[in-house]
Amino acid sequence: MSPLSSRRALLRAAGTAALALPAGAMAPQATTPELDALLRDPRAICRTAGTAGGAFAAPGPRRRLKLSFNANAICTVGASVAVQRGFFERNNLDVELVNFGGSTDQLLEAIATGKSDAGIGMALRWLKPLEQGFDVRITTAIHGGCMRLFAPKGSGIESVADLRGKVLGVTDMGAPDKNFFGILAARRGVDPVKDIAYRVFPGDLLGEALKRGEVQAITLGDPMAWILRERDDLHEVANNLSGDYADRTCCILGIRGSLLRQDQAAARAVTGALLEAQDWVHAHPDEAAEIFLPNARNTSAAQLAAMLRSHTHGDHPHGAVLRDQLAAYIEELKLVQVIRPNTNPQRLAGRIAADVLGEVPA
Repeated sequence: MSPLSSRRALLRAAGTAALALPAGAMAPQATTPELDALLRDPRAICRTAGTAGGAFAAPGPRRRLKLSFNANAICTVGASVAVQRGFFERNNLDVELVNFGGSTDQLLEAIATGKSDAGIGMALRWLKPLEQGFDVRITTAIHGGCMRLFAPKGSGIESVADLRGKVLGVTDMGAPDKNFFGILAARRGVDPVKDIAYRVFPGDLLGEALKRGEVQAITLGDPMAWILRERDDLHEVANNLSGDYADRTCCILGIRGSLLRQDQAAARAVTGALLEAQDWVHAHPDEAAEIFLPNARNTSAAQLAAMLRSHTHGDHPHGAVLRDQLAAYIEELKLVQVIRPNTNPQRLAGRIAADVLGEVPA
């Protein structure tokens, strides 16, 4: 674990513990034994990977769970790592990975109805359907980074403000990267609905559309984004770690509400095991790249490792920090007319997030 990752983890842990204080308390309360150890020694969480049992192991019989994810998205590498490196097993879980290729609504419905127990997705794609009431709760962030905005070199597009009057190529009109860069544009005085035109192409054709001049800029996610930038020598205008988004998450873990109500220990175990795996990815990007390589076309382990290093796999907020980040996204999604204008961001964030790591289940 890097010093930065340890410091971020320590600050988040301290913040969570502080929120647990009753009025007038003179000393912080540790919310979990692991958190107490982290406050004493930030390196403690990094040592859990080498222990015989995981720090979040569910008591009693081994739980069998299904975790849905997109196997071709490098954002989800932690799921494969958790299986292959034994993080789920050490936390008393038998997890079946389900490669899900359907729509976000279909994924959330599958989780909510028990066809899957949990899933990994993008906050900016999940928040609208969660606003509509799916029984799925977000228990942690996974990482930040992976969404990129490109233009040809010498095009004159140097910032999102330069998208005014341009045509932007996207993979679909509800894509999280389209929403994110629309938010950035709106914050810089560009109306993302009226001032930018959009054309939809399959991800592997976005580069060709840019070459033919059918669009002036494109946006998509890794690993394809990284590959296109290197192959076509594109200018990276911005990414989702730009500016004050450097510490903002993009990928999240959602768990079915009924599992949280019936077996919080299992929900806590799968959340904690995945975060142990994320810390391992952060500390071992080359090995993680080799694990992901069979799912990546037209790339190399070296490219994948470079992508992983550019992401923030060691930075995965939960609890109050995650709720604040979700609330910020909810407010910002109003700028691109995704979230209803009268939706209360803090109330919705509080409803869809669950802090399973902030307390020890009975």
